Order: sequence, then C-alpha cells, then structure tokens
Amino acid sequence: MNYQRYTAIKAERAGTILTLTLNRPDKLNATDAVLHEELSRIFDDVGADPAVEVVILTGAGKAFCAGGDTTWMQAMIDDQATWRKTVTEAKRIVFGLLDLEKPIIAKLNGSAVGLGATIALYCDVIFASDRAKIGDPHVNVGFVAGDGGSAIWPQLVGYARAKEMLMTGDLISAQRASEIGLINHCVPHDELDGRVEAFAARLAEGPIRAIQWTKMAVNAPLRQIVAANLELSLALEGLSNQSAEHQEGVSAFNEKRAPRFGGA
Repeated sequence: MNYQRYTAIKAERAGTILTLTLNRPDKLNATDAVLHEELSRIFDDVGADPAVEVVILTGAGKAFCAGGDTTWMQAMIDDQATWRKTVTEAKRIVFGLLDLEKPIIAKLNGSAVGLGATIALYCDVIFASDRAKIGDPHVNVGFVAGDGGSAIWPQLVGYARAKEMLMTGDLISAQRASEIGLINHCVPHDELDGRVEAFAARLAEGPIRAIQWTKMAVNAPLRQIVAANLELSLALEGLSNQSAEHQEGVSAFNEKRAPRFGGA
C-alpha cells in the first residue's frame, strides 16, 4: 500500500503494526479540508493492506488533535458545497473506524478536542498521557456535536454525563476520563510510547483473526446505534452551520474574544 500520497497523515510500519500520525503539529493537528478528506479514506486503505494487522493512531507534536480548523469552518459557512463534501467525509471517517477489522489503538500524546475527541473515542483501546485533556466543545462555537460525538459519548459514559459534557463543551483531564470509562488508560507522559508499543505488540503477536473478529462482533450493535444517530446529528449540525450563533462563535475564536451569543 502506498501511503506516500497522504500529506497530512504520516504512516510508518514496523512489522505488522502501522502507526498513523496526524501531521499538522504547527496547528495542533487541527482538522482542515485536507486532513479531513485524508481521514475519510485512510482506514479503507489500511483495511486493504495485507501487511498491517494492528494500527496505532496518534498526533505529531504537543496535541492529538485540536478539533476543527476555524478557517475551514468559515469556508463551510460560506460555501454549501464545501459543507456537503464535509458531511460525506464525516460519515466515512466514523464508519471507517468502526468497520476496520484491524484493532486501532489511540495514543493521545496530548489533548483531543472536538472532532479529535470523536476520532479517539471511535478507536478500540485508548491510552492517554497524563498531560492530555479531552472534550467536545462544538457548542462553544455555536455548533451541534454532529460528527459522531453525540452517538459515542453516551455509549461510553452514560446519557447523563454525556449530555452534561456535550452541552457545556468542558474539557476533562485524562485521569478523570479514565475514571469514568471514557478512555482505557491514563499513563505518565514519559511512559506513553512504551505502554502503547507493548500493547500493540501483544495484539499483533496474539491470535489476530480472533482478535479482529471479536472487534467486529462488539462493534455490530454500536454500528447500528451510530447509523441511527448520524443522519439526524449531521442534519442538525448542518442547520447550526448556517446559524448566527455559529458565525459568531467562529468569528469570536478567530478574533480572540469572548463570543456574544444571542440565541439566533
């Protein structure tokens, strides 16, 4: 498989373990149009790669993924064709993660925010640095958490906690995330690489077909839940994309000021 055509994702293979690194470190790996499109097809390519059995997904630099790039958000507000393309890609990202037979280990080297949190939470096992935070602050820019977050958070932490977190957009520490079952492991930052590599090797050296097919069995009912949620959540996100609240949220972020929401 030729991964060289990817520009915003770096792929490195060691034996049967493939490490995918979101590679916009100067932007804290925030998702722009290029990275989003590449995420929408990378998991199909990995699924077709016979040399890969286990995947590690991480970020370059200080963050895992800081969410959506606000310049890209403004482009989606201004151009409906850009928004429609994004919706199609969003579905492919979520189902790409769910449908890939090969187990995906999220290595949160830093914070996972918004879409970054969604991507991490759809992985199979999540290790996070004790320096990391995780949260989905879509609402803080007047946006519905429609890219898969409203489906996966309740499955991991229950509806009461999920609604509180998604309606406030608050970030929580990796330690707290592990305590409530949002992620699997919070580990000292300096131990993160070693812990993830050891776990990936354990899977790769184990009964890999049984491991992969067990993933698919566990994901089968989750996939049904996500399928039922995603069309509505993306439609509602589309409505919010054209709202005055969202424009104000994006403008305020870009202008480095507090937003002034008016409920429109």
